[in-house]
Amino acid sequence: MDFRSQIVTWLAGQTGLERDQIDAWIEIPPQPALGDYAFPCFRLAKHLRRAPAKIAEELAGQARGNIAQLADVQPVQGYLNFFVDRALFVQAAIEHVLASGDGLGRQALGAGQTVVVEYSSPNIAKPFHVGHAFTTILGQAIYRLYDHLGYRTVRVNHLGDYGTQFGKLIVAYRLWGDEQAVAADPIRELLRIYVRFHDEAKERPELEDQAREAFRQLETGSAPEKALWQTFRDLSLKEFSAVYERLGVSFDSYLGESFYSDRIPDVVRLLNERGILIESQGAQVVMLDEYGLPPCIILKSDGTTIYASRDLAAVLYRWEQYRFARNIYVVGTPQALHFRQVFAVLDKAGVEASKNCVHVGFGLVKFPDRKLSTRSGDVIFLSDLLQESVDKTREIIAENARLRQTDMQMAEIDEAAEKIGLGAIVYTFLKNGRERDIVFSWEEMLDFDGDSAPYVQYTYARARSILRKAEAEGQALPGTCAPVLTSEDEFAIAKLLDGFDQAVVRAAELYEPYILLRQVTALARAFNKYYNHEPILKTGDLLLRQSRLALLQAVCQAIRVGLDLVGIGVVERM
Repeated sequence: MDFRSQIVTWLAGQTGLERDQIDAWIEIPPQPALGDYAFPCFRLAKHLRRAPAKIAEELAGQARGNIAQLADVQPVQGYLNFFVDRALFVQAAIEHVLASGDGLGRQALGAGQTVVVEYSSPNIAKPFHVGHAFTTILGQAIYRLYDHLGYRTVRVNHLGDYGTQFGKLIVAYRLWGDEQAVAADPIRELLRIYVRFHDEAKERPELEDQAREAFRQLETGSAPEKALWQTFRDLSLKEFSAVYERLGVSFDSYLGESFYSDRIPDVVRLLNERGILIESQGAQVVMLDEYGLPPCIILKSDGTTIYASRDLAAVLYRWEQYRFARNIYVVGTPQALHFRQVFAVLDKAGVEASKNCVHVGFGLVKFPDRKLSTRSGDVIFLSDLLQESVDKTREIIAENARLRQTDMQMAEIDEAAEKIGLGAIVYTFLKNGRERDIVFSWEEMLDFDGDSAPYVQYTYARARSILRKAEAEGQALPGTCAPVLTSEDEFAIAKLLDGFDQAVVRAAELYEPYILLRQVTALARAFNKYYNHEPILKTGDLLLRQSRLALLQAVCQAIRVGLDLVGIGVVERM
């Protein structure tokens, strides 16, 4: 029973306007005393040629008794305020969640459409550090949201496996590389010689020339350079895969920048055919004055490619392969200008795909006491951060188990610590708008009482423990709910359950998983408040007790599905 839909349908019938337009105008009042839904009648003043207050009075009179699910309709200062029948509303919200199961929030909005999501994209032969966590975690959540909404989703890991940096690394390896050290700990050894290159180049600038020449040789297909590059790539992917597996992340494509090198001539040919590629100081560029942007370099003066040329080739390839409805780049906000240039070049060239490309930017990752830099070697490996979070969580769980004298075995503690520790990291990256910077604080991340993954996971475990106790006492868990739940707390929970589907849609459309995560966190808080007010298992009336157990089931289902959609697991107890 969709109360909002019932109201929208009735208003559309009364006014002659389209349902979509009415639905867009419906508001959720800021205070419960103003109703559960509100419609601003001043929107109709021009259409109906009457004062908003008069329209509200007339519609209120017509609505009473004609929308069965409503308890009341009140006209207030040009607004039409709808009050739902609480018992029916709570019943409908709970039964919708229970009937949906794992498909809660699932819709067919994307049927027949393909969405490409490019994320993670670490640089080969460099550490998979905490900075890569943002794009990896955010991109995975966006992929899961679009997949849940029925889109065909293609996950692309556009590896940074090309560019002048590889010329530097090749030169560094030939000068200072240790084959045994690379075999034993490839990324840390490659980082060591990469850092040394930058240190040495300050006193020996000729090293930069050697690096440019090494990359030029790589682009021409020189066997020695290509063999080293392939070794660096294979070793890096092996290291990266361990982090991806731990986070539950996988990809459909690992085509990196190198794949598109052979396709640059097609890009150059297209831009020449459109008459927009010109020479500037020896380089080939596209002028973008009409877009208010600086020129976009396609080929450098020595004929080598850059990020932009390879990204242009990638868009053309993806358009050819997928005819995507959206091509989403989950890349930090500092790259905003780069993507504006790439999209503008495509638009100027008349490429249809340009309209479907989206840059989803995000903020920086910061630590209060240090500044991170790959060139200086001051980095925090993501694998180390994940392990530290799990280790700290294990200590907390083990101590709580000791104090409460529970029977949790070490294997169960380890499993819980893994899910909660990793969940704490994921939650930290997604709990706010993506363009806000992340400042790490272990105290906040592992706070079992704050806005954190441990808090929400603990809430789930608490609710599940009540349901298990009910079953142990011989109470069968119900699959339905009677229209008997009317308290403020029950109504508050039901409204959050009812808003779950829309939160999934808005989170996907705005590329902001925090919208769904906040919905789930608010649900956890509302449940904990309810739990402290109501002795659920001691409820005397059988029908009321069974309905409250149904409410608990719905809360668990919504929390589990919501967390899963953003890449966080749940635990049965902790």
